[in-house]
Amino acid sequence: MSENLDKSNTNEAATSKSNDSEQGLEDAVEGSDEALQKKVKMGSPSTQRVQRPHSSPPRFVTVEELLEAAKGVTNMVLAHEIVVNGDFQIKPVELPEDSLEKKVKEIVHKAFWDCLSVQLSEDPPTYDHAIKLVGEIKETLLSFLLPGHTRLRNQITEVLDLDLIKQEAENGALDISKLAEFIIGMMGTLCAPARDEEVKKLKDIKEIVPLFRAIFSVLDLMKVDMANFAVSSIRPHLMQQSVEYERKKFQELLEKQPNSLDFVTQWLEEAADDLMNQKYKNALPAGGGATGSGDGPMPSPVAVQNYAYLKLLKWDHLQRPFPETVLMDQPRFQELQLQLEQLTVLGAVLLVTYSMAASGISSQASFAEKLKMMVKILLTDMHLPSFHLKDALTAIGEKVCLEVSSCLSLCGFTPFTTDKETALKGQIQAIASPDDPIRRIMDSRILTFLETYLASGHQKPLPTVPGGLGPVHKELEEVAIKFVRLVNYNKMVFSPYYDAVLSKILVRS
Repeated sequence: MSENLDKSNTNEAATSKSNDSEQGLEDAVEGSDEALQKKVKMGSPSTQRVQRPHSSPPRFVTVEELLEAAKGVTNMVLAHEIVVNGDFQIKPVELPEDSLEKKVKEIVHKAFWDCLSVQLSEDPPTYDHAIKLVGEIKETLLSFLLPGHTRLRNQITEVLDLDLIKQEAENGALDISKLAEFIIGMMGTLCAPARDEEVKKLKDIKEIVPLFRAIFSVLDLMKVDMANFAVSSIRPHLMQQSVEYERKKFQELLEKQPNSLDFVTQWLEEAADDLMNQKYKNALPAGGGATGSGDGPMPSPVAVQNYAYLKLLKWDHLQRPFPETVLMDQPRFQELQLQLEQLTVLGAVLLVTYSMAASGISSQASFAEKLKMMVKILLTDMHLPSFHLKDALTAIGEKVCLEVSSCLSLCGFTPFTTDKETALKGQIQAIASPDDPIRRIMDSRILTFLETYLASGHQKPLPTVPGGLGPVHKELEEVAIKFVRLVNYNKMVFSPYYDAVLSKILVRS
């Protein structure tokens, strides 16, 4: 089946449509209006002329409509990320070094803190800036409180009473150090355990200006902690509504950009054509009870969808635009694709090794695990452009032969001959070619396992792992679970659109 998945339709959509769909969504994920406005300015027509999928007539939109659509996509992407990514966290903004924005920010902040230092150095001191800072700190501390924190709310309101502080400053009775001490104590009460050390260090700062700077720095971290707490709190509730929410937002985007299903249509058409031409007949089990008449079997919509999702694991991300409905998950599909490529090579190396070695060597659990970990480590950087698989497999062949010879000697098996070592190294090096028979077999069996699991409706237990994949069954099952969860969630959101597209495709066919 891997051959059929690789042999997809070479017709590409116009470059301008790709920019509208992929880059627009990427800008929306960043949540940057500036980036979107820049994209509008830079969106000149491409000189490349290639075939475009059939779509609705082009419609001109205003910048305001485009920004409104981008805002909706931003919210949809954020909700999707929170639901799908269990490790999702908000992180502090870190501006690039030597960037103009960072330089301007540093200049403005330095000017402010210098002004505060000058005011506090006057005789008598002027507290205008300091009181404004206390007011900001007060609002931040109050924002951390939950509805039940009545006592803490009263303490903050009473001690950080700005009117009273102004009167004390006018009468020369203000003790700014005591206010700072109260603020630090309250921060220690409200902060997450991970911030205890940062809050503790504040007590060692004696000068007022550096102290206030450090306080605001720690408060910024506490804001991030509070935001992540809010995310974890709403995730269970968002999960219940995310399907309808994402579908609604995508519908709004579709109404503003009617051609937002062009690449989805092309993707599903290719999958349907492959199935109806029976290109995968000998590689995949029948999925979904295909029925039909005429020259070839008519696949069911479920079978087409499942096969289409498998095609995403063989996608050429550099040359082909990703379908719109799975665009938010493109990085996840890319990651799964890389993991499966690594798993295919790993499984092929182990299969060749155990086939050449003594029959009992694979039953040595400690040796099998050690060998697998060694090969995995040497394939760790397989996703990097600088990685050379042929060179890595040459090194793997040398190390595998050493490990096998050592294990055979310890277990009392017949030692490895020079001819067998040479043959094993040669077979391992041959795996570098995608057309290597062993590698193709592993690839086909892995995809068969994924299709079977997908067609089973995510029912446990997992399907039986095909022969030859036993040594990597744990890694394969982990990838399968991630893949099926991703696919099932996508189906829940976009199945009405898929059904509508496939009804036209299958009827026409």
